[in-house]
Amino acid sequence: MGWAIGLSLLSAACYAGAAVVQERLAACGHRGIGRWAGSVGLTLLGGGLHTVALTLGSVGVVQALGTVTLLFALPVAALRTRTRIPPAAWRDAGLTVAGLTGIMALAQSSSVPLSADAARYLLLATVFAVTGLSLAAWQSSRPVTRGVLLASAAGVAFGVSSVVTKAVLGDVSVAGIAVVGVLAVTGYLLGQASYSGGGLAAPLAMVSVANPVVAATAGALVLGEGFRFGGTGTALAVLSGAVAAAGVIGLSRRQTGTTAATTTASSNRALVHTGESIPVTGSSITASTTIRQPARTHAGPLTGSRTASTSQI
Repeated sequence: MGWAIGLSLLSAACYAGAAVVQERLAACGHRGIGRWAGSVGLTLLGGGLHTVALTLGSVGVVQALGTVTLLFALPVAALRTRTRIPPAAWRDAGLTVAGLTGIMALAQSSSVPLSADAARYLLLATVFAVTGLSLAAWQSSRPVTRGVLLASAAGVAFGVSSVVTKAVLGDVSVAGIAVVGVLAVTGYLLGQASYSGGGLAAPLAMVSVANPVVAATAGALVLGEGFRFGGTGTALAVLSGAVAAAGVIGLSRRQTGTTAATTTASSNRALVHTGESIPVTGSSITASTTIRQPARTHAGPLTGSRTASTSQI
């Protein structure tokens, strides 16, 4: 179990680095071979470590440790942008990880193999869930909402992929490997799209929630897994889910405010360059080249005074 914990933590660190690179890649319009290579490379390394960890430990423990991706990504992003992480963001991230850890700690593993009928229903439900969330994201006009919905779809794909991976490790098959590959690639592409306009915190938090919750639910339904301590354990798992949801909502609201402020600042900068009017507290300031460059002056013909030859503010 010690090796499973260590490999899971290394995998989470790789996923955190990949998430930061993905967010920057989205901010740059998905351009840059180096960013693509870094993102894919870190994701593949994290996936490989995650797979090995699944062979050494239970799905519940490995998925629970995967939630620390969120805690790894926040300081990495702060160091890259040289910004300070507010205490409220740490609190929301802590709530998310604490809630998910509670769910995964209560999850009970099982050695029941994945039957053909169960696999068929699981994949059908996955297709419906991923398609529905993707369509809802496509119809959304708010960048953060769209990012969270796409991240939810990515989390569903990754969560089911982990369950199928655990089953394939016990009974290797070409079809099983193909399913894992398709789900992993789908999750990666949806995750990459979720960072376009959605920032880093909210989409990453949503993936961190959806992935283990879907894995635990699918494990309970198709692998005979459940929660320890019977009804009490189920109630505690529901409470843990509420705590995790509170953390995600907090991160989403904070990210919404940050995105709105950034958009406003960018719009104002664009207006300054184009010479349009910027509304300021009920008044209007006309921007022109005199904001950036000193006005050209000449001596008045009669008084010798200097007058501006360009527009005045």
